[in-house]
Amino acid sequence: KSTRATVLVDRKDLWKGKPLKTLTFGKTSTGGRNNLGRITSRSKGAGHKKKYRLVDFYRKKDDLKAKVERIEYDPNRSSYLALIKYEDGTNNYILAPNQIKIGDEIISGRNKEIKIGNCMPLSDIPAGTEIHNIELAPKGGGKLVRSAGASAQISGMDNNYCIVIIIIIIISVNLVRDISADRARTLTEKL
Repeated sequence: KSTRATVLVDRKDLWKGKPLKTLTFGKTSTGGRNNLGRITSRSKGAGHKKKYRLVDFYRKKDDLKAKVERIEYDPNRSSYLALIKYEDGTNNYILAPNQIKIGDEIISGRNKEIKIGNCMPLSDIPAGTEIHNIELAPKGGGKLVRSAGASAQISGMDNNYCIVIIIIIIISVNLVRDISADRARTLTEKL
């Protein structure tokens, strides 16, 4: 068996316990059946029971520092989640950026430091920076570049729009998109 293009994922820092109970709820499995009990999507049955984790795609708590408590596996998506605890004591799950570590401090808002995990409008991020979790509408929550291995790179600014190149590594697709510069995003890594 060939090991070409094999990607090995290091799981030694993943949380081995259960998820935070206040940020999870049960998920009903349909088994691919509709309201009449007929199979409408094949190959959907069986599998382990899953709990859905409430992920904060909005990052609305501006100017409030948060600390990464732990990084967890999520059975509902390809990327890992980071449990963060804000200074006011509230907890949230966010999509874990590629190189974030337990104990890192992150913050959201305008004109913040260019650092992995920080969230700010596209107009505050310099060209050439890799980002993820991009909003399409103001205060609409992240819709683009949310899966594991995907990232987008800011190519430049044009009037009130930011030109973003979306890079999907898995299938090697590049997509160029103009997004309004006042949208919020999370930094993945600085180039």
